[in-house]
Amino acid sequence: MKDMTEAELDARHAEKMKKKKAVRDKIVATKTIEKGLVIVHTGKGKGKSTAAFGMVFRTLGHGLPVAIIQFVKGKWQTGERVALEKFGDLVSINTMGEGFTWETQDRQRDLAAARSAWERAKALITAGEHRLVLLDELNIVLRYDYLPVEEVAAFLRDEKPLHVHVIATGRNAKDELIEIADLVTEMEMVKHPFRSGVKAQQGIEF
Repeated sequence: MKDMTEAELDARHAEKMKKKKAVRDKIVATKTIEKGLVIVHTGKGKGKSTAAFGMVFRTLGHGLPVAIIQFVKGKWQTGERVALEKFGDLVSINTMGEGFTWETQDRQRDLAAARSAWERAKALITAGEHRLVLLDELNIVLRYDYLPVEEVAAFLRDEKPLHVHVIATGRNAKDELIEIADLVTEMEMVKHPFRSGVKAQQGIEF
């Protein structure tokens, strides 16, 4: 290969990519199902909600409405909230959480907040008016058993309208939710600045 000219290398590459494209086109042609997905972002690594909000902005870029239910994060002023409010009626933002459970230190309050957020989520999903519904930090309330995971999984499996995408974020996703999901991504932490004493920073964490 060292003795090949640039023109020969280019021709070799073009032929290789031509064959690769033919294989890819054949595979893509077999994918004919269109449906609303249940998507789970979990794992100990950073970026679960961030990736979900990326999908939110992608959906909005196509002029399609989205709804967001925040199960935990309370009334924090975040960059994504400021940006999303600029989309007006295309976005329904529902901040239902009261902060992390170690902040409230009140289990009954946490249970009530989780139930209220879930009822709101079910209503928005069932209405079918939003192409994508983000259930931010749902996995956290399921982890603490503030909602029955069987109820949540059954609803998303059996009652979600076919055209609606639903994303659930948060570490420690329950097996029952993973089982009924169409797409599951686990974020792996390799390195995090918090462990080196760096605090949460504007534009990165919020």
